Amino acid sequence: MSFFNYKRRPTIDVHVGNITMGGNYPVVVQTMTNTNTLDTEASVAQCERIIAAGAGLIRLTAQGVREANNLREIRQQLRDKGYATPLSADIHFNPRAAEAAAAIAEKVRINPGNFVDKQKTFAELAYTDEEYAHELEKIRSKVIPFLRICKEHGTAIRIGVNHGSLSDRIMSRYGDTPEGVVESCMEYLRIAMEERFADIVISIKASNTLLMTKAVRLLVAAMDREDIRFPLHIGVTEAGDGEDGRMKSAVGIGALLSDGLGDTIRVSLSEEPEAEIPVARKLVDYVTRRKGHTPIQGEVYPAFSLYSTERRETDAVWNIGGERLPVVISDRSKVADMSVNPHFIPDYIYVGNHVPANFPKGMKSIADYAHWEEGIDNFPLFTVDSLDKITDCNAEVKFLRISYPELSDEVIAFLKETPKIAVILTTAHQNGVGEQRAFFHALLNAGCRAPVILRRSYTEDEAEDIQVKAGADFGAVLLDGFGNGVMLSNEGKIDIMDMDAYAFGLLQAARIRTSKTEFISCPGCGRTLFDLQATVALVKQHFSHLKHLKIGVMGCIVNGPGEMADADYGYVGAERGKISLYRKKQLVEKNIPQAEAVEHLIRLIKDHGDWIDPEEK
Repeated sequence: MSFFNYKRRPTIDVHVGNITMGGNYPVVVQTMTNTNTLDTEASVAQCERIIAAGAGLIRLTAQGVREANNLREIRQQLRDKGYATPLSADIHFNPRAAEAAAAIAEKVRINPGNFVDKQKTFAELAYTDEEYAHELEKIRSKVIPFLRICKEHGTAIRIGVNHGSLSDRIMSRYGDTPEGVVESCMEYLRIAMEERFADIVISIKASNTLLMTKAVRLLVAAMDREDIRFPLHIGVTEAGDGEDGRMKSAVGIGALLSDGLGDTIRVSLSEEPEAEIPVARKLVDYVTRRKGHTPIQGEVYPAFSLYSTERRETDAVWNIGGERLPVVISDRSKVADMSVNPHFIPDYIYVGNHVPANFPKGMKSIADYAHWEEGIDNFPLFTVDSLDKITDCNAEVKFLRISYPELSDEVIAFLKETPKIAVILTTAHQNGVGEQRAFFHALLNAGCRAPVILRRSYTEDEAEDIQVKAGADFGAVLLDGFGNGVMLSNEGKIDIMDMDAYAFGLLQAARIRTSKTEFISCPGCGRTLFDLQATVALVKQHFSHLKHLKIGVMGCIVNGPGEMADADYGYVGAERGKISLYRKKQLVEKNIPQAEAVEHLIRLIKDHGDWIDPEEK
């Protein structure tokens, strides 16, 4: 990849029905039905809605041979109605279902974590090299017949690894690591290559955006070493719903699209599948508009690693940088409203050329230096043109607004020599992500430790548009380990308090500052054992005040415990009308009647000392 200039990763072409996936073709947007695959009428009707929304491929669960075989009827009815959109079968735990689906669907997804290996138990196993090799032979014995059926019928496959469903075998040898995720995929890829089967798309997914992006980059490096160029399916699992689901998806998917990675994407929302398509389409269209941009010149910092989770080290300037949490600056320079959401209180408010009379007491303001007046909690904003004024200013924090083209050797030297400066990094470049990345690498190469706040400006009237665009813009840079805060500016009709909430949401989606309960909820599919949307809403109603916790809501057992391993507590469909509760990876209560599950979860959280009573309204 190019660190600073947008360019799609080259791949081989993979044909899936009437579409082609790969770096030479547009990114395909897809989703997955949440109907029962045995219910032909409901599945066909939902597929029609999904197609109308603009999907290029539709995935349906096939948990058994009966469901796999019924794909034939669903496919035929869609073809009779004039729809050519290819179908993909989603397989877990059942090679026989995969073989049946391979003769019907245009594509079959298998999960290396459970295609042959037993259901995840989180058991710590010890394998000798001989025993491990024997387990790999068991995989070969199941995978090779499946590949041969796919080859016979011209069926593509997706090798889809979910972080939450890594097998106990992989976990025992590699641990819960990105390297383990990659090896789980590579084992299957090597078998396919030996069989000369190349109609493959690959995915590595996780609910943790940081882990997901690092794992995908590691996978690409592993494939490059073995001279493999398969297309990539990109997605963030269990992203949730509403603004959180959109921003979390945009942060993770947008970061990889910015790298030029990704040939098909799915935005996984706990909503109807057709609602995912416009979000995914906006994300793809926004990032790919960078194609052909004016080249960005820069020098990559030699010690920088795409795979590291470390953040850039900076000096502390009062409450910015160092070991402090990243800050949020609210841009009120062009709005009269100074109201503050008590749940998302910005660290600073930028007011432009004057502090208004209705400025909230106790808040910190930033004003343009030309109009700045010294006072408690009022700080000046300088530009490169007023750099010479900074040394005469006694403010505890001095902000410097700058863009990459303004970053000269003289400016860098000034930043290194002058204390108490926090940089606000702006960009107007077509590829703002690349330009801001180049800025950070320039600082790293010069040994400059000044803290930097990322600023991006928009002109959006629709909330979803700014959630998607800001997620992609900020997420790519934040996940690189850069940025000590965010400043989200918008000249549009979106309420300023919502803008503040989105700024905090971006930081949480990038895993660097928590401001609210994180709900890790699956998008639902034909395996889901309860009304997912209603259940997520119910759980949020009772637990949204527990801002220190992550709570998982999973429709079934397939990825539930694993994807929730990052959560503190989990609510998982066990069977129809029954719920199992988890604490971390541990199953605590099994088969609770759903009507009682929320009360049981409250008691479980209280028993472990994590409960806080909601504040009185």
